[in-house]
Amino acid sequence: MSTIRISEDTNLYRRRLLGAAAMGIAATRLGMIGTASAQPGGTPKLPELRPGTNTSFRALKQIDAGVLNVGYAEDGPADGPVVILLHGWPYDIHSYVDVAPLLASAGYRVIVPYLRGYGTTRFLSDETPRNGQQSVVAFDIIALMDALKIRAATFGAYDWGARTANIVAALWPERCKAMVSVSGYLIGSVEANRMPLQAKAEFAWWYQFYFATERGQVGYAKYRHDFAKLIWQLASPKWNFDDATFDRSAKAFDNPDHVAVVIHNYRWRIGLADGERKYDDLEKRLATGPVITVPTITLEGDANGAPHPDASAYAEKFSGKYAHRVITGGIGHNLPQEAPRAFAEAVIDVDGY
Repeated sequence: MSTIRISEDTNLYRRRLLGAAAMGIAATRLGMIGTASAQPGGTPKLPELRPGTNTSFRALKQIDAGVLNVGYAEDGPADGPVVILLHGWPYDIHSYVDVAPLLASAGYRVIVPYLRGYGTTRFLSDETPRNGQQSVVAFDIIALMDALKIRAATFGAYDWGARTANIVAALWPERCKAMVSVSGYLIGSVEANRMPLQAKAEFAWWYQFYFATERGQVGYAKYRHDFAKLIWQLASPKWNFDDATFDRSAKAFDNPDHVAVVIHNYRWRIGLADGERKYDDLEKRLATGPVITVPTITLEGDANGAPHPDASAYAEKFSGKYAHRVITGGIGHNLPQEAPRAFAEAVIDVDGY
């Protein structure tokens, strides 16, 4: 099983998130809470599991929710406490194919939705903008919870999913009981993203600039599977996934709205595409960098090759009970699929805070 240590990674994006003084405070707090136990008293003992053991989910379902018909996997008892697991780009629900049964074995009802533009999730109307801005994806999850009559849930997430969980926790804390967030605090704003970064940091976001061009949109549409596999390799350089593992997720990118949602997401981030006006108030609130009050465990893989902030840069963004863990053993960006037991343990632990 992967082990846990304090993060000492170098942050490429520190100057964007906090000033030097705030950084010192955050680093101090991180040092205080970073020694949290991986398995506090009362945590159910999970079965041993080798990553990649499972290749499918127990049940796949569809439900109308807001502007979408959402496809989602479900596992565990119907009356269990709810955990919602959110995937990133370019990944899909199979990031949690091993996590879901682990949590189900501990008595949780596990919901794993395809985000808009992925898998079997579809827009109900051709007239709905294929919008990928951050607040909209979070609003989708609130609509899904309403449709499933889920009042509140514990969230586990990474990448786009982590940003989405962060937003739910910040704007609708009554709906988020607790949260596990890979790479910590990912809420951003168009204004903040206008600021240039140092060269190495800009280089890490190369695909964002590619997507800003017409060539990038056409290229992603034509070569989306090859593109996704390259991102997997760069983001998780020590993860030796096989073709079958990739191909299971790659099917989700054949969604007819996938390219439009992805391109809009990255163009919106840097101010090259407008969001929908009805979400302006939500974006204004997010632009202030709201503090998250719900209990949180942030995770990081020791071999994450994707752009990500250092843990000391965001520790002060979590005012509730908080711990940070680094999962070692060559774990990359797709942490729940690469280290499912460590991820599931974090979900159980934070739910007990």
